[in-house]
Amino acid sequence: MKTRFVFGCAIVCFGMTAVAFCQDAVKVDPAHYKVEVENAQVRVLRVHYGPHEKSVMHSHPDSVAVFLTNGNIRMTDGNGKTQDMPAKAGQTMYTPAQVHLPENIGDAPFELILVELKAPAGKSSAMK
Repeated sequence: MKTRFVFGCAIVCFGMTAVAFCQDAVKVDPAHYKVEVENAQVRVLRVHYGPHEKSVMHSHPDSVAVFLTNGNIRMTDGNGKTQDMPAKAGQTMYTPAQVHLPENIGDAPFELILVELKAPAGKSSAMK
């Protein structure tokens, strides 16, 4: 009984560690993610997936996505749960920090701009 409990805890800790150490999309998947602009407040990525292309598990901080094309994306989260997400060109959405593995399940290329937010909440500078 005690051995099973310890083994179970080890598996849970290993799974949490794997998710915690998921890496930067640009570093682990440069074929799909390109840095366009970066400063102390934001990092702007251009994201491009060809038809039926799949990424690797990676993470993003809080972000704003701007979809440049229509698309059908399947997102797999750090726990293995999948969700299909249709996107429309011109659509924008806020995405909280997350670990995921995206896959273009459509027959056409898919492209978006992802603005990763660096400044802590409530610490943004006023626009001039």
